[in-house]
This record gives sequence, C-alpha cells and structure tokens, in this order.
Amino acid sequence: MILEMKVPSPGESITEVEIAEWLVQDGDYVEKDQAIAEVDSDKATLELPAEASGTITLKAEEGDAVAVGAVVCLIDTSAAKPEGGEAPVKEEKKEESPVKEVSKPVAEASKTYATGTASPAAKKVLAEKGIDASTVSGTGKDGRITQDDAVKAVPSMGTPTGGNRGTTHSKMSMLRRKVAERLVEAKNTTAMLTTFNEVNMTPIFELRRQYKEDFKAKHGVSLGFMSFFSLAVVRALKMYPAVNSMIDGKEMLTYDFVDISIAVSGPKGLMVPVIRNAENLSFRGIESEVKRLALRARDGQITVDEMTGGTFTITNGGVFGSMLSTPIINPPQSGILGMHNIIERPIAVNGNVEIHPMMYVALSYDHRIIDGKESVGFLVAIKEALENPEELLMDNNIKKALEM
Repeated sequence: MILEMKVPSPGESITEVEIAEWLVQDGDYVEKDQAIAEVDSDKATLELPAEASGTITLKAEEGDAVAVGAVVCLIDTSAAKPEGGEAPVKEEKKEESPVKEVSKPVAEASKTYATGTASPAAKKVLAEKGIDASTVSGTGKDGRITQDDAVKAVPSMGTPTGGNRGTTHSKMSMLRRKVAERLVEAKNTTAMLTTFNEVNMTPIFELRRQYKEDFKAKHGVSLGFMSFFSLAVVRALKMYPAVNSMIDGKEMLTYDFVDISIAVSGPKGLMVPVIRNAENLSFRGIESEVKRLALRARDGQITVDEMTGGTFTITNGGVFGSMLSTPIINPPQSGILGMHNIIERPIAVNGNVEIHPMMYVALSYDHRIIDGKESVGFLVAIKEALENPEELLMDNNIKKALEM
C-alpha cells in the first residue's frame, strides 16, 4: 500500500511551509513516528514524523515552499524492513572536486630582476611611511622604484593584499524571513519611541543571595531575575493599562490580563514564547514557566500556539553583554521592555558616592496610543518595584511571596 504523506497544518493562518532539511534519503526504510524532515513555517521550525513504516519516496526538495495539505512524500507500507536493524539516517554529501592541472603563467618579457626593486633612498622613504615596496609601481630603469616614486606613494587604505576574501551565500529560513518582515513592519507602521532609565539591582541581589539556595531546593528552579521583572511589569501594566493595549482598526483594544512574551534565542533564531496570565503567577510560577519554555525553544519543541498572542514583551540583551539598546516592538503589541547587562558603577546615595550593581532598562512604545507621560511613568514604576521588591512585589512578606 502506498501512503501519501501530506503537510499538516502547524497552526492557524499558516498556509505553507518550507522543507528546511530532509532527515532521510530517497529510498530509505523509515519507522513510524521517526522524524523524517524539518519544516519551517513563518513562526517556528517543526519536525515531520513518518505516519507509517515503509520505504520512502521524496516528492519535494530541500528549500521548496509546500502548501499545507500538499503531498511531500510517499511511503510504501508493504515494503519489508531491511536486515541490519534501525533505519538509515541521512549522511552528509561529500563532493569530490577533480584536480585540474594549472599551467604556469608566462613572465612578461619586459620584467627584469630590477622590476619592483627599491633604491636605497626609496627604501628609507617607504619604511618611514610603512608602505610595502610590492604595492608601488616603479618608474625607474627596468621598473626600479625611485626615491620620487616612494615620495609620491600613498599608504594603502584597505587595498586587498592576498588575504582570503571569499563570500558565502545561504538561504534564509522562512522563520528568519518572517522575523525580518515583522521587524521592518514594526519600524514602518508604528510611531515607535524609546525611553530609558536605570535600576539599582542591590535589593534583588540581596534577596537572591539570602533565598536562592532554599528556593531552588524547594521548587527545583532558580530564583532568577525574570520573575522580578515579570511581576514588576504586571504591576506597572495595571497602573498604566494603555501600555497593555494595541490598535485594532480605529479602536484601541485593552486587555484585562497580562500575557508576557519572552524573547529567547533558539537554534533556529529568535523565538518569543508566551507566559499566559502572568498576573496570576507567583515567583515560583514565573520561574517554572520561563524554564519550561526556554528548554522547549532550545530543543526545537516549541509549538506555534506557545508563541501566539502576548500583550507585552520582555527581551534580555544583557545575557549577550549588551549595555544599552532600543528594542523593537513586537507587533501588534504596543510596548517592549529591554533588560541589559549589570555593571557595578559609582552612584550618589544620600550625598555619598557608592558602588552598586546597575542595569539600564529601555521601554520602546507605540506613541500612537501611549503618551510620553504614560511611557515614562510606566518605566519609573518598573524601576520603583525592582528597587523596592520587598514592599511592592512581595507585600512585605518575603517567605510567603517565595512560598518558603
């Protein structure tokens, strides 16, 4: 029996996928549920499992865009499994390039032993200028470099001198292309502005120093920075609901819940899984969800549904060493908070200079529906909560907040 395998729908509104890579070769015997291909949609990269065991015939090439529901391969379920155990996997193709005999160039008749040789006076001038004699054309007898040639010579400003100057062309994945389109769309269709502030992270450092070991022992997850920032965002969004809104035609749509999109770097590029109803989650709940989503993104198991939606985004460029940046809004959302690296800096505290771990934070927002007063107030509310977490995020009961 010949089974036609069709492209399943990876999610709502997705009409086509791209064959990123075949994990098997034409004619291989495959087992049921064995991953036979990786397919890219405009939201995620997913594995395509075999629907039955048998010999496979591929009907699409790597890089082909295939409509959802189209046949991508055939499986002959009547074929017997070859002896020798497991189904073969795809091997990398090795192309042998034939060795071609290259004829030696014939020297130009006009060149002699003196061609390109600098006179003693020219050598001195070239040495002072830091110029290689091989880059200068001589006008003297038989092509010799004269002092005048050396005086007129101009130092090279990046002229190639035999180094490797190769280029590589590689096709962008559908996911990468979609991310690029969305970033350009955000820049072109929103009135995006960014406001900045800085946060003294000492109170959070102290809380983590005192409770992180007990927190991890009890809950199995680390007490990281993301739970503090997420809960600070939840608090600020309640104070400034316009930031938790988006434009819907001629109306402003405001949400009474908080779904926080967390920008993470996956093996296939930027992914933005969503923490649902963050307003109902505790420190443990936020950290557990962040860990779960990050692992799924890293392992390529994240689904389209887990990345759909979101009312506000947090991105952390600090993990890569970024000191300050202007994050781009994740449309159709209206705001994104950028975290950055933490550096000890001297600051004024009650008239004295003290050294504290400081972080710059940035809020990019859509000025069409968020005014400057609201955006600045929102970021100040974030700063206040992070610098006074015990009162503003833990209701003055640390052990209860951390469920110790």
